[in-house]
Amino acid sequence: MTQTRDHGGGLDAAIATWGGARADWIDLSTGINPVPYPMPTLPASAWTALPDRDAMTTLIQRARAFWNVPAAAAVLAVPGASAAIAQLPRLQAPRRVAIPGPTYNEHGAAFRAAGWTLDDDARDALVAVHPNNPDGTMWDAQALAAPFTIIDESFCDVVPAASLIRLAARPGTVVLKSFGKFWGLAGVRLGFAIGDPAIIADLAEALGPWPVSGPALAIGAEALADPLWADETCDRLAADARRLDALLTGKGALVKGGTTLFRLYQVEDAAAAQAHLARHRIWSRTFPYADDWLRLGLPPPDRWSQVEAAF
Repeated sequence: MTQTRDHGGGLDAAIATWGGARADWIDLSTGINPVPYPMPTLPASAWTALPDRDAMTTLIQRARAFWNVPAAAAVLAVPGASAAIAQLPRLQAPRRVAIPGPTYNEHGAAFRAAGWTLDDDARDALVAVHPNNPDGTMWDAQALAAPFTIIDESFCDVVPAASLIRLAARPGTVVLKSFGKFWGLAGVRLGFAIGDPAIIADLAEALGPWPVSGPALAIGAEALADPLWADETCDRLAADARRLDALLTGKGALVKGGTTLFRLYQVEDAAAAQAHLARHRIWSRTFPYADDWLRLGLPPPDRWSQVEAAF
């Protein structure tokens, strides 16, 4: 039986419990940019033809340039970072892996499914979520010395100067990048695995031919060639995060951390706070391991009044 894992989202279940139409709700339970990259006009062939080599090559070249990927590291486009997370543990003989947490729980689930033993003191493999989800903790490069190291930078594009992409050139290292979160297009299902060429080649073999759709290749290539949008987005997200912090701390919450795509607060009773917000048609994130932690993403620009009214 597959174990149900704790995630954000689940707006349908919230609506079933609290009522209202989907249009009434704001889903702040995820860390997805509420102002997505503007969709480019796609050629008909992106939908009708198998993804071609030239489109993939263009995307990879632009990914290398955008993230300043070391020449010695390989780059693979994947159908969402979660696809790489699920497959990477299967590419090595199972041993012991350290996944310091609390953190994004798909890493632990993937390693367990592949037969690995989770051990905080393990030296065989390490997963470092950088910045960490949900508290935003950053990793020191000197702490990432395991023979097999996965650095999950799914939320690092909001702080590009903090990226550890330079480590992708080290043997045994893979850096993961998510497209859907920062660019706000989670439904495109696009991500990147960057690192040790031998591991990346094995991951490509595991995913099979044409892992990324034609539309995703075209959209990703367009977005990664637009650094001005990325810079402006970082500035807007930082301003909105400050605005949300001011609102919550003004009502007695304490900032526990997060990134500028999601904020983590300490409140007296997270379940009660979530229920209060749900009555205002705002969905938030709570955690089974911390009954006083509440996580909120950022609202779209035209929905701030709804959030402010709820407090």
